[in-house]
Amino acid sequence: MEEAGKGKGCGLLKVVVARGRNLAVRDFTSSDPYVIVRVADATAKTKVINSCLNPVWNEEMAFSMKEPVGVIKFEVFDWDRFKYDDKMGHAYLDLQPVAAATKLRRALQLTEGETKLRKVAPDVENCLFSDSFVTYANGEIALDAWLRLRNVESGELFITVKWIEAEDMK
Repeated sequence: MEEAGKGKGCGLLKVVVARGRNLAVRDFTSSDPYVIVRVADATAKTKVINSCLNPVWNEEMAFSMKEPVGVIKFEVFDWDRFKYDDKMGHAYLDLQPVAAATKLRRALQLTEGETKLRKVAPDVENCLFSDSFVTYANGEIALDAWLRLRNVESGELFITVKWIEAEDMK
């Protein structure tokens, strides 16, 4: 697990870039995709998956933060050896539903078990492909989501965002 923004916060935001689906062709018949993840002033990158339009990364990145606020930006690129890497779209995820679920979890004083805390629906303001749910389980607030890539002819990313407060990291 790669950790970015280390030592700045009171909690840990884990971002799992699980897989891509129907990504755009940027080479002759395929692409060599990778994803750059940006949270606040920290950046992390997945490995390159060669010749694949439906890649599986399953890579987890960790970012130390005070609170789960702001926006996570996902940028997909096609790696090229001899020229600039080609853009394959981007998506973003607002952390507001995760922050709201964290406050709800505190208010409900949840400490164990699994609980659905909030539904997040796709709309023009987000990149969600379908309904997603924020859940609490095993000390983590988690959101699994398919994100539709923007500024590209096709493509989606499946990601998981997990928030772990400092007192739950023991």
